[in-house]
Amino acid sequence: MNDRTAARELIIVGAGPAGLAVAIAAHRAGLDYEVVEKGVLVNGIFHFPRHMTFFTTPELLEIGGLPFVTPYEKPTQVEALKYYRRVVDAYGLRITLGEEVLALTKARTRNGAQLRLQTRSEREGERARRCANVVLATGYYDHPNLLGIPGEDLPRVSHYYTEPHPFYRKRVVVVGGKNSAAIAALELYRAGASVTLVHRRPQLAESVKYWIRPDILNRIREGAITARFNTCVAAILEESVVVDHGGRREEIPADAVFLLTGYHPDPTLLRAAGVRVDDATLIPEHDPQTLETNVPGLYVAGALVSGRYTGRIFIENGRFHGEAIVESILRRRRS
Repeated sequence: MNDRTAARELIIVGAGPAGLAVAIAAHRAGLDYEVVEKGVLVNGIFHFPRHMTFFTTPELLEIGGLPFVTPYEKPTQVEALKYYRRVVDAYGLRITLGEEVLALTKARTRNGAQLRLQTRSEREGERARRCANVVLATGYYDHPNLLGIPGEDLPRVSHYYTEPHPFYRKRVVVVGGKNSAAIAALELYRAGASVTLVHRRPQLAESVKYWIRPDILNRIREGAITARFNTCVAAILEESVVVDHGGRREEIPADAVFLLTGYHPDPTLLRAAGVRVDDATLIPEHDPQTLETNVPGLYVAGALVSGRYTGRIFIENGRFHGEAIVESILRRRRS
């Protein structure tokens, strides 16, 4: 394993909007920083559905004071990818892509306490990085909420919806009752798929956006989309989905299944470093003002702050975490 001898002042794990906002604040403050990202730039947004339209207006996605210019009221996924590339280039942010953090531990040196990251990339292999401060801005989109049922790992089952075209004239079961499930069901139906929406609750979630709700409800009422409410998925077979409705089981024919049941953050790195994480909520112990955890020098940013409550932190408010974190680091440096 290679060991990078020079310790940085700050390493940011995750190159999503929250991580980039931290990097911009660090850049402006003159900190010796680097962003490490296991995938591509804004990896979560890259894996959003193709041609997705954000629920928010462009100015609420802006970071670093750079305007997000679009002719539309709400920007698309493709526009967001272009915008964040432009932000990185404008600031010349130091980002290493394709490097995964395998472990995060506390270490003590002659100069005091440090944090140590073990990483791996195709180019460098495994290596150790040392730094005074770490910001984890890893989001949650990589970790779907599993149902724990037989057949969930079949090739035709996915926890991510991308685009509808491949499912033209196919039978598709969509599981979930929030925005992602409603949008996927509508797009698949309009692309010529035969769609069944399965949701364990008696109705769609109240969080479904006001312009989506009447559309999906009207399609259900007219029978264009079949809905099974108060229904749970019991198993997924080769050509069907077994559902349970009040103890009564039914097989729904299916060529493809989308389990759009939400996502959650992974607390593994936090716990390994000594951060106390609530088992039920997955919220890490942290100072709400500075975002520093109970481990000195280790911070959280973006959606990771809210644990399982992924609807609490969006790009709109997570983008401000960077300034608070960097100000905390600067105060410690001055003391």
